[in-house]
Amino acid sequence: MNRRDAMISGAALMAMSTSAVAQTNHGNHNGVGIANPLFDAASNCVKAGLVCVDHCLQMSLTACARASDQMFATCGTLAKLASARSPYLPAMAKVALAVCQDCETECRKHADPACKACAEACQACAVECQKVAA
Repeated sequence: MNRRDAMISGAALMAMSTSAVAQTNHGNHNGVGIANPLFDAASNCVKAGLVCVDHCLQMSLTACARASDQMFATCGTLAKLASARSPYLPAMAKVALAVCQDCETECRKHADPACKACAEACQACAVECQKVAA
């Protein structure tokens, strides 16, 4: 994956996340708009992952970029399912848990702020995933 592809993928995921935020913040109609820690954690993971992938591609940290890329693709979907309170959420949380743990492990190998922020976001998301995972 080149930097351009990563940015395009990131923009698509952010658009999807923005759509999910719009759904969640549409007032308090039938439970919509209630705080959703898993949605927030997954969205934070996506944001941190985008920054991390860009940094890792610039620094030729291929394994970290790959782990972050897979994480933000997974967490973008997780955020969407969490915002919709989907019946598939527990199964997706189980997958996201493993992906976030792998990404956290890879990012912790690097001392830079982008990787550290991504690792911390992944750790927080993994904690939320454990609460929901099937």
